[in-house]
Amino acid sequence: MSGPVQADVVVAGFGAAGACAALAAAEAGADVLVLDRFSGGGATAISGGVVYAGGGTAQQRDAGVSDSVDAMYAYLRLEAGDVVSERTLRAFCEGSVEMIRWLEGHGVPFEGSLCPEKTSYPGNRHYLYYSGSEASGAFREVAAPAPRGHRAKGRGTSGKALFKPLAAAVRRRAKVLPQTRVRRLVQSGDGTVTGLIATTLRDAPGWAKTLHRVLGQWSAKPGIYVPALRKLLNRRVTAIEERFAREIEISARSVILTAGGFIANRDWVREHAPAYRGGLQLGTAGDDGSGIELGRRAGGATAELGRVSAWRFLTPPSAFLGGLLVNERGQRVIDESRYGAAVGEELITRHGGRGWLLLDEELIRRARAQGDLQWFQRLQTLYLLKRGRVTGGSIAEVARRAGIDPDGLAETVAAAAAIPDPTGKPADFAHRLGEPPYSLVDVSIRPSLAFPCPMLTLGGLVVDEDSGRVLGDDRRPIPGLYAAGRTAVGICSRSYVSGLSLADCVFSGRRAGNHSGRTLRELDKNENVF
Repeated sequence: MSGPVQADVVVAGFGAAGACAALAAAEAGADVLVLDRFSGGGATAISGGVVYAGGGTAQQRDAGVSDSVDAMYAYLRLEAGDVVSERTLRAFCEGSVEMIRWLEGHGVPFEGSLCPEKTSYPGNRHYLYYSGSEASGAFREVAAPAPRGHRAKGRGTSGKALFKPLAAAVRRRAKVLPQTRVRRLVQSGDGTVTGLIATTLRDAPGWAKTLHRVLGQWSAKPGIYVPALRKLLNRRVTAIEERFAREIEISARSVILTAGGFIANRDWVREHAPAYRGGLQLGTAGDDGSGIELGRRAGGATAELGRVSAWRFLTPPSAFLGGLLVNERGQRVIDESRYGAAVGEELITRHGGRGWLLLDEELIRRARAQGDLQWFQRLQTLYLLKRGRVTGGSIAEVARRAGIDPDGLAETVAAAAAIPDPTGKPADFAHRLGEPPYSLVDVSIRPSLAFPCPMLTLGGLVVDEDSGRVLGDDRRPIPGLYAAGRTAVGICSRSYVSGLSLADCVFSGRRAGNHSGRTLRELDKNENVF
């Protein structure tokens, strides 16, 4: 790529949303250029690779699961609230089956092997599971529960299994310019976005580009687990960019911002969601809010910036669902069968992040016996059962050893014996506390490599729900500017369950790419007529 750079559609950010936007724009006939500060993948490549889908997908049918669009919609209406319109949420649900087929058409592998237990993430034998609170309390009263977590087929965390085929499909249909950082958008006098200014390592020495790529990969993983290492690597990455990157101007008829959220921007998290600190930043260094800031400087409005998903999973092992989650006063926190983000939000916003899980000897024995865990889940279980646990021969004794109120815990245990469960936990997850010794497992949210609390931001630029165009404070579209994924407000921006962010990346990315490509095609047709 030499000389002036131009394209019909420029996509800034090459994760799931960017890849889907690029493919949709190319399918609509546009000439597409994709930019990424690193080498692509973003938070998608280090994620679990789970796409939330339902309404009767092929994988659900293969597993013998009955599901409907109405049931999926009813459940998500409770989770999503009014963050998107009923029409948009209905369109997402109605298009769910086709979305999975579209991903499969681009090489993403899925499988209908149903996980038999409720878990935060299945082992390597299962790729369809209950990835939210569908089977919990009040939710199952509203809609028939169904497993809708479609995990891309691949060992370990499956983010790469999802992104790799999408990236290959993009490279067949569009141009990709990696190691390129967008600095600002270019706008005409009436505010129309006509391109952007970026700095790129395109013409840097080969060794510098290789080192930049390797350091970026290490920063993403394993750097995600070791903040000090990530910080060090990012300083080296920035130094390479400052020395070798050169400024380029790229002309475009449309720009789609898909650069992720802002969990890696400590100042923004401190400003917008001060309670959500001390967790594992579920993203890469590119999740620094740069895409949101580009849109904001162009006049875009933002919303839901205070919404953060913090995951405190109580499973696996699935035996832990029979326990009682209590605060330092010994009081019950939540229905333990709820999705981990709901548990995390409850602990952080109402209990200072402190929580303990009360278990009896039977539940401990069952927890130790459970197999089919991912390696990180096995290590976390070992940690919780050893260093994270205190025991006692009575409720009062174990409470005192954990530093929580014995009387409050005794009252909670007595209340939990009632039918129905006072928190609404379904009977198939409930367990009547048996014989001692009793255990209190510390599941508090704090900085911890052994038992981290992953967090990601959910808010972003406000977009038109029919097109993905970025809206200004006056709710009028900014011509030529779109946003998708976690750079934009979307279906999961009020409440998150596993797979809903990636599903929204696919949904919103395709929406923006398709609209931008079709709009340009129609403009060209009209110009040819005259």
